[in-house]
Amino acid sequence: MTMSQLSNGPGEPSRSPLVAPAPVITEEPVAVPADEGDHDRFAHIVRKDDQMKGYVMGEAVVALCGKVWVPSRDPQRYPVCPTCKEILGQIRAAGGN
Repeated sequence: MTMSQLSNGPGEPSRSPLVAPAPVITEEPVAVPADEGDHDRFAHIVRKDDQMKGYVMGEAVVALCGKVWVPSRDPQRYPVCPTCKEILGQIRAAGGN
């Protein structure tokens, strides 16, 4: 077989009968819901068990205010989320843990 037989035409790449096209593998990325905006500037309040799972296993956690994210930063560097703080106050006032 000559190169002219392997070409599709002028200006098009040649195809080799010995090389199979590579399979196309597509994977849907797993999207973790995350809120945008000012929530990223605060340390949020989550259950201690969830916090450990988030840091150790890389799982998403849900804060009292509803923010969903995978914790990765030191929360000591940020002010506490006012919404989380308010909700925690209401829970404690009601006698909850």
